[in-house]
Amino acid sequence: MSSQICAWFDFIVSFVMFAWVGLKPIYSTAIGALSGGIANCIVNYKFTYHSSDCPWKAVIVKFTMIWLGSMLLNSFGTELLYYVLTRWNFLERLGFRPDGYFTLARLLVSAVVSIAWNFQMQRTFVYRNVPFDKYAIRISNFFCRKPHAN
Repeated sequence: MSSQICAWFDFIVSFVMFAWVGLKPIYSTAIGALSGGIANCIVNYKFTYHSSDCPWKAVIVKFTMIWLGSMLLNSFGTELLYYVLTRWNFLERLGFRPDGYFTLARLLVSAVVSIAWNFQMQRTFVYRNVPFDKYAIRISNFFCRKPHAN
């Protein structure tokens, strides 16, 4: 349920960026993925996986790694499939237009990435204690350290 809510949030933002703002599919998808990713991390940490035993600094680093992979897969996959679909003339005869091509590409790619990448990686890596956590915490501490006062 949480995944679907965040996926729809992602999809709506990406569609608005494409159809109303006029961005290319790759940029629209990336902005949607960023929005949905932030919502997804928070909802899954608090409610879905109840990951209070997993350090939040480790979760943020691991989630960011998986999310970046997801964003790349979704962005480039949507861009590629969008341009493939625009070449299929029979779709235009069925009434498809650029918004329809984008919507179809976005939904198909999102479904594949969501199941094959996001769900699997979150279930087995992001919200679980794993040996990588100690390195993830070091990475987090490196980026969150306070500057020394002179």
